[in-house]
Amino acid sequence: MSVHISAKKGEIADVVLQPGDPLRAKFMADNYLSDVKMVSQTRNVFYYTGLYKGREITVGASGMGAPSIGIYSYELFTEYDVETIVRIGTCGAYSTESKLFDLINVEHAASESTYAKYAWGMEEELLSHEGNIYNLINETAAETGRAIKAGNIHTSDVFYRKTPGTPAIAEKYNCLAVEMEAFALFANAKYLGKNAATLLTVSDIIPTREEISADQREKMLRDMIELALEAVIKL
Repeated sequence: MSVHISAKKGEIADVVLQPGDPLRAKFMADNYLSDVKMVSQTRNVFYYTGLYKGREITVGASGMGAPSIGIYSYELFTEYDVETIVRIGTCGAYSTESKLFDLINVEHAASESTYAKYAWGMEEELLSHEGNIYNLINETAAETGRAIKAGNIHTSDVFYRKTPGTPAIAEKYNCLAVEMEAFALFANAKYLGKNAATLLTVSDIIPTREEISADQREKMLRDMIELALEAVIKL
Protein backbone atom coordinates (compact mmCIF):
# COMPACT_ATOMS: atom_id res chain seq x y z
CA MET A 1 0.00 0.00 0.00
CA SER A 2 1.32 3.45 -0.96
CA VAL A 3 0.18 6.93 -0.01
CA HIS A 4 -2.22 7.27 -2.95
CA ILE A 5 -2.87 3.65 -4.00
CA SER A 6 -4.50 1.27 -1.53
CA ALA A 7 -3.65 -1.99 -3.29
CA LYS A 8 -1.67 -4.51 -1.30
CA LYS A 9 1.77 -5.60 -2.45
CA GLY A 10 1.30 -8.26 -5.12
CA GLU A 11 -2.10 -6.96 -6.29
CA ILE A 12 -0.58 -4.75 -9.02
CA ALA A 13 0.83 -6.46 -12.13
CA ASP A 14 4.29 -5.65 -13.47
CA VAL A 15 2.63 -3.99 -16.48
CA VAL A 16 0.18 -1.11 -16.02
CA LEU A 17 -1.96 0.62 -18.64
CA GLN A 18 -2.69 4.12 -17.41
CA PRO A 19 -5.49 6.25 -18.86
CA GLY A 20 -6.10 9.65 -17.34
CA ASP A 21 -9.77 9.00 -16.62
CA PRO A 22 -10.82 6.56 -13.85
CA LEU A 23 -13.98 5.72 -15.81
CA ARG A 24 -11.90 4.71 -18.82
CA ALA A 25 -9.98 2.36 -16.54
CA LYS A 26 -13.30 0.85 -15.43
CA PHE A 27 -14.43 0.52 -19.05
CA MET A 28 -11.24 -1.35 -19.90
CA ALA A 29 -11.56 -3.66 -16.92
CA ASP A 30 -15.22 -4.41 -17.68
CA ASN A 31 -14.68 -5.03 -21.39
CA TYR A 32 -11.20 -6.50 -21.80
CA LEU A 33 -10.00 -8.21 -18.63
CA SER A 34 -11.05 -11.56 -17.16
CA ASP A 35 -10.77 -12.66 -13.53
CA VAL A 36 -10.67 -8.97 -12.76
CA LYS A 37 -10.47 -7.45 -9.29
CA MET A 38 -10.62 -3.82 -8.17
CA VAL A 39 -7.48 -3.40 -6.08
CA SER A 40 -7.65 0.32 -5.25
CA GLN A 41 -10.28 3.04 -5.20
CA THR A 42 -8.56 5.66 -3.06
CA ARG A 43 -9.77 9.15 -4.10
CA ASN A 44 -12.05 7.39 -6.63
CA VAL A 45 -8.98 6.68 -8.78
CA PHE A 46 -9.74 3.10 -9.74
CA TYR A 47 -7.15 0.36 -10.27
CA TYR A 48 -8.06 -3.10 -11.55
CA THR A 49 -5.93 -6.20 -12.05
CA GLY A 50 -6.99 -9.05 -14.32
CA LEU A 51 -5.99 -11.20 -17.25
CA TYR A 52 -5.82 -10.37 -20.95
CA LYS A 53 -5.15 -13.46 -23.06
CA GLY A 54 -3.57 -15.05 -20.01
CA ARG A 55 -1.26 -12.10 -19.22
CA GLU A 56 -1.78 -10.35 -15.87
CA ILE A 57 -2.28 -6.62 -16.42
CA THR A 58 -3.31 -3.73 -14.21
CA VAL A 59 -5.29 -0.76 -15.51
CA GLY A 60 -5.57 2.38 -13.45
CA ALA A 61 -5.92 6.12 -13.85
CA SER A 62 -3.20 8.75 -13.69
CA GLY A 63 -5.40 11.82 -13.31
CA MET A 64 -4.62 14.98 -15.27
CA GLY A 65 -1.29 16.76 -15.50
CA ALA A 66 2.37 16.09 -14.80
CA PRO A 67 2.10 16.31 -10.99
CA SER A 68 -0.68 13.71 -10.91
CA ILE A 69 0.90 11.12 -13.21
CA GLY A 70 4.21 11.90 -11.52
CA ILE A 71 2.79 10.72 -8.20
CA TYR A 72 0.96 7.65 -9.48
CA SER A 73 3.68 6.38 -11.78
CA TYR A 74 6.39 6.90 -9.16
CA GLU A 75 4.44 4.93 -6.55
CA LEU A 76 3.68 2.16 -9.05
CA PHE A 77 7.34 1.88 -10.02
CA THR A 78 8.77 2.06 -6.50
CA GLU A 79 6.11 0.60 -4.18
CA TYR A 80 4.64 -2.10 -6.43
CA ASP A 81 7.63 -3.21 -8.52
CA VAL A 82 5.95 -2.21 -11.78
CA GLU A 83 8.38 -2.49 -14.69
CA THR A 84 6.34 -0.99 -17.56
CA ILE A 85 3.71 1.74 -17.73
CA VAL A 86 1.90 2.67 -20.93
CA ARG A 87 -0.05 5.90 -20.75
CA ILE A 88 -3.10 5.64 -23.02
CA GLY A 89 -4.64 9.05 -23.40
CA THR A 90 -6.02 11.73 -25.66
CA CYS A 91 -4.41 14.76 -27.25
CA GLY A 92 -5.12 17.87 -29.28
CA ALA A 93 -3.55 17.98 -32.75
CA TYR A 94 -1.71 21.15 -33.74
CA SER A 95 -2.52 20.84 -37.46
CA THR A 96 -5.20 19.53 -39.77
CA GLU A 97 -2.74 16.90 -41.06
CA SER A 98 -4.03 14.82 -38.14
CA LYS A 99 -7.63 13.62 -37.96
CA LEU A 100 -9.93 12.74 -35.08
CA PHE A 101 -9.18 9.24 -33.71
CA ASP A 102 -5.67 9.13 -35.27
CA LEU A 103 -3.20 7.17 -33.12
CA ILE A 104 0.17 8.61 -32.06
CA ASN A 105 2.98 6.60 -30.48
CA VAL A 106 5.08 9.21 -28.69
CA GLU A 107 8.79 9.20 -29.52
CA HIS A 108 9.68 12.26 -27.42
CA ALA A 109 7.77 14.62 -25.15
CA ALA A 110 8.80 18.28 -25.17
CA SER A 111 7.80 20.48 -22.26
CA GLU A 112 8.28 23.78 -20.46
CA SER A 113 7.43 21.89 -17.26
CA THR A 114 9.89 22.05 -14.37
CA TYR A 115 8.82 18.60 -13.18
CA ALA A 116 11.93 16.71 -14.33
CA LYS A 117 14.27 19.51 -13.23
CA TYR A 118 13.04 19.77 -9.66
CA ALA A 119 12.22 16.10 -9.15
CA TRP A 120 15.35 14.52 -10.65
CA GLY A 121 17.75 17.26 -11.67
CA MET A 122 17.12 16.72 -15.39
CA GLU A 123 17.64 19.91 -17.37
CA GLU A 124 16.35 18.56 -20.70
CA GLU A 125 13.17 19.99 -22.22
CA LEU A 126 12.83 16.92 -24.49
CA LEU A 127 12.54 13.42 -22.99
CA SER A 128 12.23 10.06 -24.75
CA HIS A 129 10.13 6.98 -24.15
CA GLU A 130 12.05 4.37 -22.17
CA GLY A 131 12.65 0.67 -22.86
CA ASN A 132 11.35 -1.52 -25.68
CA ILE A 133 7.59 -1.02 -25.31
CA TYR A 134 7.61 1.87 -27.84
CA ASN A 135 8.98 -0.46 -30.52
CA LEU A 136 6.55 -3.23 -29.55
CA ILE A 137 3.64 -0.83 -30.06
CA ASN A 138 4.90 0.08 -33.55
CA GLU A 139 5.45 -3.59 -34.43
CA THR A 140 2.02 -4.59 -33.13
CA ALA A 141 0.35 -1.79 -35.09
CA ALA A 142 1.98 -3.08 -38.29
CA GLU A 143 1.00 -6.68 -37.53
CA THR A 144 -2.64 -5.78 -36.83
CA GLY A 145 -3.03 -3.36 -39.74
CA ARG A 146 -3.53 -0.27 -37.60
CA ALA A 147 -2.39 3.09 -38.91
CA ILE A 148 -0.19 4.87 -36.39
CA LYS A 149 2.00 7.95 -36.37
CA ALA A 150 5.27 8.00 -34.43
CA GLY A 151 6.56 11.40 -33.45
CA ASN A 152 7.02 14.12 -30.86
CA ILE A 153 4.32 15.68 -28.72
CA HIS A 154 4.12 18.67 -26.41
CA THR A 155 3.38 18.06 -22.73
CA SER A 156 1.83 21.25 -21.38
CA ASP A 157 1.17 22.25 -17.78
CA VAL A 158 -1.74 24.43 -18.90
CA PHE A 159 -4.93 23.57 -20.76
CA TYR A 160 -6.09 27.14 -21.46
CA ARG A 161 -3.71 29.80 -22.84
CA LYS A 162 -3.96 33.57 -23.24
CA THR A 163 -2.16 33.42 -26.57
CA PRO A 164 -3.68 31.08 -29.19
CA GLY A 165 -1.69 29.06 -31.68
CA THR A 166 1.18 26.63 -31.41
CA PRO A 167 3.62 27.40 -28.54
CA ALA A 168 7.26 27.97 -29.42
CA ILE A 169 8.47 24.73 -27.83
CA ALA A 170 6.01 22.71 -29.91
CA GLU A 171 7.25 24.38 -33.09
CA LYS A 172 10.89 23.89 -32.05
CA TYR A 173 10.48 20.12 -31.77
CA ASN A 174 7.89 19.66 -34.54
CA CYS A 175 5.28 18.37 -32.12
CA LEU A 176 2.23 16.71 -33.64
CA ALA A 177 -0.07 17.37 -30.71
CA VAL A 178 -0.40 18.47 -27.10
CA GLU A 179 -1.27 16.55 -23.93
CA MET A 180 -0.39 16.92 -20.25
CA GLU A 181 1.34 13.82 -18.84
CA ALA A 182 3.96 12.05 -20.99
CA PHE A 183 6.94 14.22 -19.98
CA ALA A 184 6.57 13.38 -16.28
CA LEU A 185 6.05 9.67 -16.96
CA PHE A 186 9.18 9.57 -19.12
CA ALA A 187 11.16 11.48 -16.48
CA ASN A 188 10.21 9.02 -13.74
CA ALA A 189 11.00 6.02 -15.94
CA LYS A 190 14.37 7.45 -16.95
CA TYR A 191 15.36 8.20 -13.37
CA LEU A 192 14.22 4.82 -12.05
CA GLY A 193 15.43 2.68 -14.96
CA LYS A 194 11.92 1.55 -15.90
CA ASN A 195 9.99 1.18 -19.18
CA ALA A 196 7.44 3.75 -20.33
CA ALA A 197 5.50 4.62 -23.46
CA THR A 198 2.65 6.95 -24.33
CA LEU A 199 -0.01 6.03 -26.88
CA LEU A 200 -2.48 8.76 -27.76
CA THR A 201 -5.74 9.19 -29.64
CA VAL A 202 -6.40 12.54 -31.28
CA SER A 203 -9.52 13.90 -29.60
CA ASP A 204 -9.30 17.51 -30.78
CA ILE A 205 -8.09 19.35 -33.87
CA ILE A 206 -7.02 22.68 -32.43
CA PRO A 207 -7.12 24.85 -35.61
CA THR A 208 -10.64 23.74 -36.58
CA ARG A 209 -12.00 23.12 -33.04
CA GLU A 210 -13.24 19.68 -34.02
CA GLU A 211 -13.53 17.40 -31.01
CA ILE A 212 -14.96 14.14 -29.77
CA SER A 213 -17.38 14.08 -26.85
CA ALA A 214 -16.61 13.24 -23.22
CA ASP A 215 -18.58 10.00 -23.62
CA GLN A 216 -16.55 9.08 -26.72
CA ARG A 217 -13.32 9.74 -24.79
CA GLU A 218 -14.46 7.23 -22.19
CA LYS A 219 -15.89 4.48 -24.42
CA MET A 220 -14.83 4.86 -28.08
CA LEU A 221 -11.06 4.58 -27.93
CA ARG A 222 -10.97 0.86 -28.65
CA ASP A 223 -8.24 0.99 -31.31
CA MET A 224 -5.83 2.53 -28.83
CA ILE A 225 -6.84 0.24 -25.98
CA GLU A 226 -6.61 -2.93 -28.05
CA LEU A 227 -3.27 -1.93 -29.58
CA ALA A 228 -1.80 -1.30 -26.14
CA LEU A 229 -3.10 -4.60 -24.79
CA GLU A 230 -1.79 -6.58 -27.76
CA ALA A 231 1.62 -4.90 -27.39
CA VAL A 232 2.09 -5.45 -23.66
CA ILE A 233 1.30 -9.18 -23.76
CA LYS A 234 4.55 -9.54 -25.74
CA LEU A 235 6.61 -8.33 -22.80
